[in-house]
Amino acid sequence: MIYCGIDWAERTHDVALVDDTGQLLAKRHITDDMTGYKILLDLLAEYGDTEESPIPVAIETSRGLLVAVLRTGNRQVFAINPMAAARYRDRTSVSRKKSDPGDALVLANILRTDMHAHRPLPQDSDLARAVAVLARAQQDATWNRQQISNQLRSLLREYYPSALAAFESWRNGLCRPEAHELLKAAPTPTRAAQMTRTQLQAALKRAGRQRGLAAEADRLREVFRADWAHQPTLVEDALGKQMLALLVQLQAACTAADDLAKAVEEAFPQHPDAEIILSFPGLGIQIGARVLAEIGDDRTRFADARGLKAYAGASPITRASGKKSSITRRWVKNDRLNHAGYLWAFSSITASPGAKAHYRRRRDDHGDWHASAQRNLFNRMLGQLHHCLQHRKLFEERTAFPAELAAAA
Repeated sequence: MIYCGIDWAERTHDVALVDDTGQLLAKRHITDDMTGYKILLDLLAEYGDTEESPIPVAIETSRGLLVAVLRTGNRQVFAINPMAAARYRDRTSVSRKKSDPGDALVLANILRTDMHAHRPLPQDSDLARAVAVLARAQQDATWNRQQISNQLRSLLREYYPSALAAFESWRNGLCRPEAHELLKAAPTPTRAAQMTRTQLQAALKRAGRQRGLAAEADRLREVFRADWAHQPTLVEDALGKQMLALLVQLQAACTAADDLAKAVEEAFPQHPDAEIILSFPGLGIQIGARVLAEIGDDRTRFADARGLKAYAGASPITRASGKKSSITRRWVKNDRLNHAGYLWAFSSITASPGAKAHYRRRRDDHGDWHASAQRNLFNRMLGQLHHCLQHRKLFEERTAFPAELAAAA
């Protein structure tokens, strides 16, 4: 058996091949382009890499063109955690020496000695991987939008509290187009107080509002002309220019999040697992796409539901040493799936009577805090999702929560 290790970098990569005894058979230094990829594939073919018996490859990343080239066919590609690779390096040398060819050799030996302890990259379908790209990008855009919105809110608190008061009654206040148009028309509270009803109505109309323009303009005019504290004129003008620069970033983030959300809405329903995922209470298209993006559609990825729960950080972890033992939440997990699970559990409490009864039982009978009870609910529903995906079944409320529904009745 031959094993391959690749120490990747931005422009060049180091490759090492070892046999069952750990002897170095070949090493190469290749470039990060099609020429280098062809040299790598020819090297693997020279040492027996075929479609029926491909050579397994260890590398410290799970993405990129190099990984895409290696994943063609039936070849197993193992994404080794860099921290784990560093620990393996210390097993072979006490001098703490390090080199790129040496790291490639270490990665190859990891597969030679402990391939059973590492998981290959899942063989997800192209559609599942495309949904994963869009769902993760939309999640990043949403987080970026919220971060910029928080920065803008913090800046407005310093010199423009009337704007926060005016937008407080609107859902997603600072992210709405009405707020953007008003802030561009009046970047300072002094200019906002000078705006007429006609100017306020025009700003609302430019933002796409069609109903209640007169009443909303009167409300905004009353808020802007109320008695507020002011910064010095020069400072207020400078803060207004800073706000306009931040507003441009927020508008771009809002546009990106909305465009990616539309792309997810087009791609996710085409997947065969979408019907099963959307049958669960609390899962819409966006959160459902995020769940699919992280668990994939490779049914052999998780041996059982416990592996999926541990991967998502839903199940607790036990730390025992001597006479001391403690059960705590998991800190090493898939953060994206864990965040989607928090939103899923939060929504399912109101969407499912069984989920709500389970949550109340954890709070009242077991004394769990809110986050702990939600995590326990997420843990249970994740196991149900794993069962439904394995057996191609839709979610059924009475089957999922029989005891909770009986107690509620």
